[in-house]
Amino acid sequence: MARKGKRDSGRESREAQTTAQASAKSGLDGRSFLYVGGRDCQVAHLRQIASNFGAELIHHDGGLREAVSRIDTVLPSVDCVFCPIDCISHDACLRVKTGCKKFGKAFIPLRNGSKSSLERALQTMNERDASR
Repeated sequence: MARKGKRDSGRESREAQTTAQASAKSGLDGRSFLYVGGRDCQVAHLRQIASNFGAELIHHDGGLREAVSRIDTVLPSVDCVFCPIDCISHDACLRVKTGCKKFGKAFIPLRNGSKSSLERALQTMNERDASR
């Protein structure tokens, strides 16, 4: 049990460090992102991660409870769309990809619906924006 506690505190320390790095003048300040799919239980955590980068995260459940057609109404107002490929229906993913082409938005598939997957994608975007 003591070992598990050490691992958890190490993970928390790394997350705090990443958060501190992200909040130090992020290139993503004021941007908004659509996250389609994923796990409902993680939405609040995902929003916090985006907020740490100064960005807003809008979530669509991918058609579980929300109409897939709502994606079309949200797309014009966001800068980019993230889709965890392990937690999204084929219909929702196809709708997002088609909509991104139509509205000229970036489509970023994520390997999975984990918090770290979104955080890595945002960190990469932030680093690219900072190098410009």
